[in-house]
Amino acid sequence: GRAPTCRSTGRRPDGSTGPCYCDQACARTLDCCHDYAQACPVIPCVVSQWSAWSGCAEPCKTTYRVRRRHILQEPRNGGETCPALEERAGCVEYWTRQGTECQQSLIPALITTGGFGTARRKRAAADGSERAGYCVEFQLVALTPGCLHSRPWHTRWMRHLREGRRVCVECQPPALQPPGQHCHGDGTGSSLNQLLHWQAVGNHQCRGTWRRIRQLDTCSCPAVHSFLFI
Repeated sequence: GRAPTCRSTGRRPDGSTGPCYCDQACARTLDCCHDYAQACPVIPCVVSQWSAWSGCAEPCKTTYRVRRRHILQEPRNGGETCPALEERAGCVEYWTRQGTECQQSLIPALITTGGFGTARRKRAAADGSERAGYCVEFQLVALTPGCLHSRPWHTRWMRHLREGRRVCVECQPPALQPPGQHCHGDGTGSSLNQLLHWQAVGNHQCRGTWRRIRQLDTCSCPAVHSFLFI
C-alpha cells in the first residue's frame, strides 16, 4: 500500500480478498490486485552497450580507466532495477601526453633465469658486439602463488623466488636500451622503498613486487638467486 490513491477491494493473486493496490511495491508486499500483471505489465530497465574504454586517468602512474553506458528505458511496475552505469579497471600508461616515455620505475621488469645469460654472452662475443652490463639487487616483497607451482622444467627456476629474499638481476646486451643504456624495469629513477613490479617470462601467473636495493657495476650474483632482465 505505498500509493493509497491506487486502491481497490477484491481478489488478490494468491486467492485472498481484501484491500489491493496497483503500485510497484505491491509485488513485494503481496497485496496486488488480481489483474495487476495484465493492467500493469512489468517493464525492466534497459541500458545501452558499454562505451569504449577511456584512456588512463593520469599518465605515468598506476590509476584507472573508465567505460560507461546509459539508460534507454527506466524500469516500471516492479521491473528490474538498472545495473551499474560505470565500470573502472586498473590502468598504467608508460607514455606522457607529449609522447615521451615515463620513468623507468613504472615499467614492469621481465625476468628469466640467470642461466640464459651464458648463452647470450657467447653469442655477443661471437659477433663482436659484447658490451659491459650491470646488475641490480632487489628484495622480493610479494609474489603470486603461480611461481611456486611451476611444473614444466623450463619454469622450475621460479621456485627460487621467495618473499623477503634478496635477488640479483643482471642487465646484459642486447637488453640494454638506448639512450641511457638501461634495462626496462630496472627501477632507475625510482624513489627509496618504492614498490616495483616484475613478471617472470614463460609463466604469466608468476609475477610480483620488489624493492630496489642497489646497482652493481661489477656483477657477482650467486648462481641460485641470479636472474636476467629480458
